Parts: sequence; structure tokens; C-alpha cells
Amino acid sequence: MNTIIALLRGINVGGHSKLPMKELKTVLAELGLTDVQTYIQSGNVVFQSGRTDLPTLAEEISVAIGQSHGFAPQVMLLHLADLKTAVSRNPFPATDEQHKTLHFYFLASSPPDPDLAMLETLKADSEQFALIDAVFYLHAPDGIGRSKLAVKVERALGVAATARNWRTVSTLLEMGTAVSA
Repeated sequence: MNTIIALLRGINVGGHSKLPMKELKTVLAELGLTDVQTYIQSGNVVFQSGRTDLPTLAEEISVAIGQSHGFAPQVMLLHLADLKTAVSRNPFPATDEQHKTLHFYFLASSPPDPDLAMLETLKADSEQFALIDAVFYLHAPDGIGRSKLAVKVERALGVAATARNWRTVSTLLEMGTAVSA
């Protein structure tokens, strides 16, 4: 069995695309996924599956949610090993104190032609960023809500992205490791 991390984009934000985690777990179980666990209400899931074609599985999850809840969120799936690699490559110190200032943007694919120069012009003096394969790392000590760079990441990279803060990433790593044990 493979341990897989699902990152659903844009659910339970501002009263839109409501999807209670209990209902999400039911949808995933109906697709034959096992050991389904969720973390907070923003679409973070760890599960087990024998499936290896993650793009097809992501589409099936999105369609199933669309059928049950009337909207089909973008779903990004990562093997546990991919999450471990993203954490190990993090170029910025990852401490509990930075749980709200360090963000991992998981990308649908490695950007073929990222406009990092544009992001460099937008970043605040206190901000740092790095693009490593299909993960964009942003350290924004003044908060992501105030970051001009954060708003433009997806456009500058040219691929779909979904961001998670350090606390969420580290918790998903812990959950995935426990499920795979």
C-alpha cells in the first residue's frame, strides 16, 4: 500500500465550497481508499491506496466530490516520499515558531518557464523564496496576508499551486509516517 497525501484547493474558504471533513472521509472511503485521516478543515488528507496513477486518482477524487457536493476542487496528490523530500529540501530553517511564516507551495508540476525575476521585484526585504523542482518555498516573517509576492506566485510560476504552512506540512508528515508504519 502507498501512503498518499491529498491537498484539496479552495475548500471551506470564506463560507464557499463547504466540505466537512467527515463527509470528505466518506467520499474517499467510497473510492476504496483506506486509513483516511484529515487535518484541520482546509482539505489536508492522508490515506492508503494500492493505486499508483496519482493524476487519475486525483481526478476521480475531484469528480466524486463534485457529484456529492456540487463542486469539484483541484486535488493534488503526493506520495509520502515526495512530502519527505520537500521537507528535506526546505532551504529555510523550519521551527515551530515559524509555523505561520514558512509556506510550502506544492505545484502541479515543475514550472517550465517561471518568472522568478518578477517575484524578486515583489518580495519584501524580509521575505525569502526558493523554487526547487515542484515546490516553491516562501518565508514571509511579516505574514503571508501582507505579502505582495504570495499573491502572484501562481501566475509567476505558470502552474497550479496550493500552499500549506509549516505546521500543516510537518503535521501531515507525522500523520503519513504513522499511517505507513
